[in-house]
Amino acid sequence: MRDFLCSDIANIHHMTNLPGDPDLAIAAGRGLCENLLEPLQATFGRLAIRSAYRSPEINAFGNTHFNNCASNAADRARHIWDQRSEDGGMGAMATIVVPWLIDRLEKGMTWQAMA
Repeated sequence: MRDFLCSDIANIHHMTNLPGDPDLAIAAGRGLCENLLEPLQATFGRLAIRSAYRSPEINAFGNTHFNNCASNAADRARHIWDQRSEDGGMGAMATIVVPWLIDRLEKGMTWQAMA
């Protein structure tokens, strides 16, 4: 969970990036890990987490100041793991780097070939 909570925005601007509903965030993160990240890691090796959980405050700050985060309404049950989407859905999302692919790009492989 530590990797998921790391936020450049929070670190640079001395903000806290902790979920208001830890149980929901953990359940959503567990689903992300079990259904997507762990199978990817089993296939391609270690993954690098680039962006994952964002508190509503961090997400809104990124949206307002940098225009690089979606609105809070759009990011609920996506990057904002501890809030359900408008239709009640639970979810989690992460932006990752797959070093396995990066190492092969120089040899001409593309992400489409990996997919």
